[in-house]
Amino acid sequence: MKFWQMLPWMEPEQIIEAARFAEEVGFHGVMLADHGIYPLELKAPYPYSADGKPPMGPDSWYPDVWATLGAIAASTTRLHMSVSVYVLPLRNPFEVARATGTLDILSGGRVALGAGTGWMKDEYDLYGVDFATRGQRMDEMIEILRGFWREGIVEYHGKHFDFPRVEISPAPKRNVPIYIGGAAPVALRRSARCEGWIGAGNAPAEVPALLAQIRDYRAGLGLTMDGFETVIGLTTPFDPALLASLEEQGMTAGVNPPFRFSLGERSSLDAKKRNMEDFAKRFIR
Repeated sequence: MKFWQMLPWMEPEQIIEAARFAEEVGFHGVMLADHGIYPLELKAPYPYSADGKPPMGPDSWYPDVWATLGAIAASTTRLHMSVSVYVLPLRNPFEVARATGTLDILSGGRVALGAGTGWMKDEYDLYGVDFATRGQRMDEMIEILRGFWREGIVEYHGKHFDFPRVEISPAPKRNVPIYIGGAAPVALRRSARCEGWIGAGNAPAEVPALLAQIRDYRAGLGLTMDGFETVIGLTTPFDPALLASLEEQGMTAGVNPPFRFSLGERSSLDAKKRNMEDFAKRFIR
């Protein structure tokens, strides 16, 4: 089983050294988080908490993911990188294709695009992008991105994107892996068409049924689970025996949660290193 260190909301000046240390102690990769903009007066309810209140706020740190992942790539040699999750339909497909393709080349193929439709309607309104059609936009964007990654040249005529033959160069000449985030059936179906799934924080008892749903969706597409990544953050304490059981049922990667949950709102870099070292001793090694 692989393990990812989650880096959302941590002090930006500590991110690079934290990533270096994550590589040193054996983590497979690190993940950032994403919001394009965050309103001071939020209207949209957060779908992953009982009271509808999000764990983050307008003052939570969201450094630009592509600039930050580029710096991490330049500071490490083996560590993989992703986002949990990038609000893909909010963005322009040309910009995303160029950023991800360039980063994949420069990192030697260590990037996965963790993507989701997002939950914050306020954010879409501020960007001037229709919230109701975000799923349709995302599906079209995935097609467009894969074309640019493989060939560099794409012509596309869809409902939401329509353009003649254009080229983005350089192209990585491979599909950058896409891991879809979310627990709704539509997200699980979308993930089945991609290379992986990122959970939204799940109790261990929920995981087998979710994995079975994805397995069924992929079987319907004539696909197996071979090579399909399932990156799952568990909401309750776990131990090696539980992880071994979940691995047998198809879980391929676990996570060490954001430092905020274990160390508080602010913590020193040394405290974060001790946290990662302890996790590595108990689970990775």
